[in-house]
Amino acid sequence: MPKPIDVVEALLFASDVPLEPERIREVLDLENVAAVRELVGELIARYEAEERGLAIMEVGGGWRMVTRPELAPWLVRLARARTRVRLSRPALETLAIVAYKQPVSRPEIDAVRGVNSDATLDSLLERRLVRIAGRKEAPGRPFVYETTREFLVAFGLRDPGDLPKIEGELVIPELAAEAVTADGEAQTQQDPGAGGAQQPAGS
Repeated sequence: MPKPIDVVEALLFASDVPLEPERIREVLDLENVAAVRELVGELIARYEAEERGLAIMEVGGGWRMVTRPELAPWLVRLARARTRVRLSRPALETLAIVAYKQPVSRPEIDAVRGVNSDATLDSLLERRLVRIAGRKEAPGRPFVYETTREFLVAFGLRDPGDLPKIEGELVIPELAAEAVTADGEAQTQQDPGAGGAQQPAGS
């Protein structure tokens, strides 16, 4: 019969979201959440004492299993070697914009890149590196995108806050008047009052 602490370890390993105390209590059929906290505390102490490559982190009202921060450089090397083979330069460019400016809409991504990003976003959605996070409160209410857990895993990150710092700020150009298309997306139009079409920030 496995020990309860080993079951907790297995649950944290198998879950792709932080596990809340009540959820763990239900699975193990424990008397109260205090017993859960005691078990998790023992597990955390075990990991810290043995200096493993993994650690237990409390986040978002629950716990999850993560890699230790000091191991990030090696995980990033592994992820880069694997991901570069699969992602084109436009895909990496678009993914970087989403990662640093999320949640961000497709018209905003287009404004930074200077080209249409529909196909690239579709590819990133298929690879589950980005997801639709809702709609922007703007004309046409375009979808906004954010990175996923698969993105964090691929690049060896615990959360978006672990992204490498960049010099200056990634600025999204001021979008011109937006016209609503039939599919609900917004497309950038020339702003007559701005003296002509807006110049893209780069390609």
